[in-house]
Amino acid sequence: MSIQQNIQSIRAHIPPNVRLVCVSKFHPSEAIKEAYAVGERIFGESKVQEMCEKYETLSKDISWHFIGHLQTNKIKFIVPFVSLIHGVDSYKLLVEIDKQAAKVGKKVNCLLQIHIAQEETKFGFSPEELLQTLKTGEWKNLKNIQICGLMGMATYTDNHEQIRTELHELKALFDQVKSLYFSEESSFCDLSMGMSDDYQIAIEEGSSLVRVGSSIFGTRVY
Repeated sequence: MSIQQNIQSIRAHIPPNVRLVCVSKFHPSEAIKEAYAVGERIFGESKVQEMCEKYETLSKDISWHFIGHLQTNKIKFIVPFVSLIHGVDSYKLLVEIDKQAAKVGKKVNCLLQIHIAQEETKFGFSPEELLQTLKTGEWKNLKNIQICGLMGMATYTDNHEQIRTELHELKALFDQVKSLYFSEESSFCDLSMGMSDDYQIAIEEGSSLVRVGSSIFGTRVY
């Protein structure tokens, strides 16, 4: 099927309250234009240079989400235009984002990444680290970032029950953090979980943002 047909098929399984992030990393701008033509406006990239190049050449009403592992020395390049950074996996990174955002007079939306998978290759706070970090209250001094929610990736496995358990636990952590630290913050509302293989399970478990790439654009071109 074409990119547009793939999107229509996926859209049929996504409720209105869940946003679709079209993961366009490693795919050419022409592919993004096809998705754009049927109304998609949120695109996810994982490489700073690639995202910057696409930002320069594509429509300016695109909402760019950075979904990869972000290095501190690359933050300054995306801060001026990024809509949401999904994978803030350390307090150090959050501080640097705040620093770079202050330089351009902007508040940057961020999600805190939680390590929920049984895989060492994944990044993120452990649930215990997250709660301890928030408990200190130091993050409240960062005036140029907006913590909008949490993000996590389940284990890459065919075991749907394991995936469901991991995503369910992440949703429970989101609810706990919301209650303890952001109960008065309407901006803390996003839970980014679910990709091409498990986004339907993620939606059932409470995801508000699903990141879908290969099911839209096909096999990635490296």
